[in-house]
Amino acid sequence: MGHLPDLIHDLALILITGAIATLLFRRIKQPLVLGYIIAGFLVGPYFHLFPTVVDSANVKILAEIGVIFLLFNLGLEFSFKKLMRVGGSASITALVEIVFITVAGFFTGKLLGWSTMDSLFLGGMLASSSTTIIIRAFEELGVKSKSYARIVFGVLIVEDIVVILLMVLLSTIAVTQQVEGAEIVFTVSKLLFFLIIWFVVGIYLLPTLLKKAKSLLDEETMLILSLGLCLGMVVLATQVGFSAELGAFIMGSIMAETTAAEKVEHITKPVKDLFGAVFFVSVGMMIDPQAMLEYGVPVIIITLLTLFGKLISTTLGALLSGQPLKQSVQVGMSMAQIGEFAFIVATLGLSLGVISDFLFPIAVGASAITTFSTPYLIKYSEPFYLFLERHLPKKWVERLNRYTMSTQTIQAEGDWKTVLFGYIKIVAINGIIIVSLVLLSVNFLVPFLNQNISNTTLKGIIALTLTLGASSPFLYALMTKRLGNLAYKTIWLKKQYSRGPLLIIEILRVAAGLLLIGFCVSQIYNDLIALAVIVPLMVIIVFVFSKKMQHIYQRIEERFFGNLNARENAEYHTLSAYVKRKSNEIQNELKLWDAYIISLTVPQVAVYIGRTLQELAWREQYGINIAYIKRGEKLIHMPIKTDILLPSDTVGIIATDEQMQVFKPVFDTEEEVDIAEPSLDSIILDKIIVNEYNKLKGLDIRSSGLREKTNGLVIGIERKGERILNPDSTTIFEWDDLVWIVGNKEKIMAFKKV
Repeated sequence: MGHLPDLIHDLALILITGAIATLLFRRIKQPLVLGYIIAGFLVGPYFHLFPTVVDSANVKILAEIGVIFLLFNLGLEFSFKKLMRVGGSASITALVEIVFITVAGFFTGKLLGWSTMDSLFLGGMLASSSTTIIIRAFEELGVKSKSYARIVFGVLIVEDIVVILLMVLLSTIAVTQQVEGAEIVFTVSKLLFFLIIWFVVGIYLLPTLLKKAKSLLDEETMLILSLGLCLGMVVLATQVGFSAELGAFIMGSIMAETTAAEKVEHITKPVKDLFGAVFFVSVGMMIDPQAMLEYGVPVIIITLLTLFGKLISTTLGALLSGQPLKQSVQVGMSMAQIGEFAFIVATLGLSLGVISDFLFPIAVGASAITTFSTPYLIKYSEPFYLFLERHLPKKWVERLNRYTMSTQTIQAEGDWKTVLFGYIKIVAINGIIIVSLVLLSVNFLVPFLNQNISNTTLKGIIALTLTLGASSPFLYALMTKRLGNLAYKTIWLKKQYSRGPLLIIEILRVAAGLLLIGFCVSQIYNDLIALAVIVPLMVIIVFVFSKKMQHIYQRIEERFFGNLNARENAEYHTLSAYVKRKSNEIQNELKLWDAYIISLTVPQVAVYIGRTLQELAWREQYGINIAYIKRGEKLIHMPIKTDILLPSDTVGIIATDEQMQVFKPVFDTEEEVDIAEPSLDSIILDKIIVNEYNKLKGLDIRSSGLREKTNGLVIGIERKGERILNPDSTTIFEWDDLVWIVGNKEKIMAFKKV
């Protein structure tokens, strides 16, 4: 027998142990992540009752692949549009919480005597909460439909993207070993530059590629393409100085904007689950019980910091964003735990060799404690709010309520704010595209020309012509494209507005275009004469050929926005999308009433199925209103008293949190149906001979009662060497017919015995 590589031995050990641990943790209704970590500890070097992983170096590589696919899958669920729709409340809440807990984590580490890098990574580890744990707790406690849950989900989305950015900053600081303001500003600027480039180019090219190759992309090909694109972006991100995790996340978020997003997420999920399991098992392998005992005090301190720091900061952030006190407290108590990102951040620090080994057991210990405490914090968030309301000064509560009401009544942005944002978007996006084209030319085109052309002047002319030619549509947009929104027209046409600021903005963006042209010339052909000649010449070309430039730019813009909106456009005309849009419209109007609209699905065996709304009298008993009933592709607007509910109907219900808390158990009530599980062993295929004992001769199948007596079906008759398959119920039995019947074993045997 050939030699079996250690990696296969280790992988078998990891997966079998992980499977057993996750089965156990499912049984006790605990997060699977903890199960994987426990499994890793059992097969790790610090526990000797079970076989131990041998080839830890290769397992570490598999774990790194696991992190990549975890981030890719997170990007698929993320979508930049989803971030834009999160809203101000969740964004403000998340930013207040992240800033507070990150800074608090850093100073806590310093107070414990840790190094600067250990303290920085501790702050990054505490910055995110666990989406998996929160969703599981919400589902088990039946609060997923409450209004504060929406804020929590929005905060989790913002946390994910901010932690990705924190990882980039931490990796940069770890490499440079400097925590300087200028270095951080440069890193953030570089990050934003590449994020915009990757997003714009990705959205412009990738959906078009997938659309043209749609007929060729079966599941296997789509899987290979998706993973190839993911790993390709990982390589690109590392080449420009960022982490592999950022590249995977970016590619996932680009794929999330395509019409193939759901399919990609579905087919890559098994890959993500497999390598993700290896990653979390590898985390468990690093747990040293001796270290956990040694650092027991820091574990307790970090746990308390997480519980109380996140609770207080998230509650404060929600209050600042204009949420009521009750909802703010509920949001704060839902977020008080450490998420899976803590292990990813710690892994990053260890791979860079900049943090101490003890951070891992501390993170695992704090994560385990806060995970088990999360359901209880969520469950007792409302009683805690009632306790606060009773003991806080009434003036404070009244001021908070007035602040909430005043914040929620602010509806629209000012016209000037909208116009300025539009100008910034045009200048920033087009400017970044132009700079990227110049950098591509400097790093690839110019070296190619240097190798093949000796004439310096000719090389410069060719490089400048190609670079400025490719940049010209974007220079046109940056210098001359007008805003088409209503706010711009309002400011321009109304006499009370001065046109002076608009003219100044137009002059400034033309100046920005001139600077970019000068930058292009200086980078490619550094000559003052060329600069003096080419800059005015390029300006003349842009304005003279403005219509042509406009046409080219419009085509580019149409494809980009067509690709960007393809997924939404494909879903726009579906009934589900229509219901969602209308629900959001109603939701915006309900905020001032402390109410919301929630969609619930009627259980298959609900006790009220088939009864009219008048008979149910839910409005009279519970104070709720039914806004719509969605039944398949049929929508019943404002149902009347004679309408009924059927299994799997989607019902839109308008209610407050208090009303929904009372009504939800009523809606979910199902009939108790005692259905005995059928035993397959009781069903047999047997044969009966027509003779004088069973008295079937002369009777047809229907009148013989054979079906009823055997609880079976006659599937065939053999008669004089002929076979009749599935005989008609009017078929008459004759002597010596061999009747084949499928039915209940006991009844068939009883019939034959008689």
